[in-house]
Amino acid sequence: MKRYFASLVALCLFTAAPQAARRYTAARDGDVVTLTDTRNDTRVSIMPSVGNIAFDMQVRGQRMLRSTQGDAARFKASPNGMGIPFMGPWINRLDEQAFYANGKRYAFDMELGNVRGAIPIHGFLTTTDQWRVVGLNQSGDHASVTSRLEFFRQPAWMKQWPFAHTIEVTYRLKDGMLEVMTTVSNMSADPMPISIGFHPYFQLTDTMRDDWTIAVGARTRWTLAANKVPTGATEPIETFFPDPAAAHLREYDLDDVFSDLVRDAHGRATMSVKGKSQQLDVFIGPRYRAAVIYAPKAQNFICFEPMAGITNALNLAQKGLYKELQTIAPGGTWTESFWVRASGF
Repeated sequence: MKRYFASLVALCLFTAAPQAARRYTAARDGDVVTLTDTRNDTRVSIMPSVGNIAFDMQVRGQRMLRSTQGDAARFKASPNGMGIPFMGPWINRLDEQAFYANGKRYAFDMELGNVRGAIPIHGFLTTTDQWRVVGLNQSGDHASVTSRLEFFRQPAWMKQWPFAHTIEVTYRLKDGMLEVMTTVSNMSADPMPISIGFHPYFQLTDTMRDDWTIAVGARTRWTLAANKVPTGATEPIETFFPDPAAAHLREYDLDDVFSDLVRDAHGRATMSVKGKSQQLDVFIGPRYRAAVIYAPKAQNFICFEPMAGITNALNLAQKGLYKELQTIAPGGTWTESFWVRASGF
């Protein structure tokens, strides 16, 4: 009998061990999906029902995203200006209540109410509840969640942007680093311009904003008009940041557009912010052709915004002032990632 119980205990310990030793987990609890890397003590919380926004990311208990202290209910009640929101079908500003694609002007129907302002900004998908989780994975080497947005199903969206398409976003946590991968599939009969992006709000907790330094992996800054839309003129980055590898944030009030990104051997550009000991690096894949840096004075955050094209790319391309506008062929897809890595936390 003693031998039987000893064998039973050994069997229980054997079957429980893999779960107890699991490094990566992906769990859904109501509106929230949480990805965890226990070895690096990193946790990411995403709310698919509110724009599919990653609203909290913690490294060793320190929050590296501007958020409502990880409170899901408070975030859901007031989700703007925090986390990692997706912007589409365009990011940042347009210079009129219309956009151009394939040489044709598409005017917005302002009475629908989903596009607002004389200078429309950030599309109309930021906090939509139409994302659906289509994959949850906790394998031996990562944790991830994939959500899908079927743009073509919404008549009010198609009226403003008449290109049937779907969007899938995968948040993948691996080795303490978060990858955000986006795939856009064009279901329409015409090429679809791609001008999407993300607007992440980052923070450090060991110092305040005016003590941060930033490194900007770009060569070119676009001159902006008073309405924050590029004029078409550019300047070398050193004209603006004399030392782009170590610019003191206290000296700048930033809402600026950069392109001609500096790429490594993998085609990735790097934007970094550093405090006393903490550092955040954002690695931007090659199909993100531009980045906006938004860091207003008196606000304790910085946004490194990966963008498929510069601000107003759709309309500047029509005017011949922007040469890097990307399109997706009918039946084709566009896929790209950016990565967020924390150190010193």
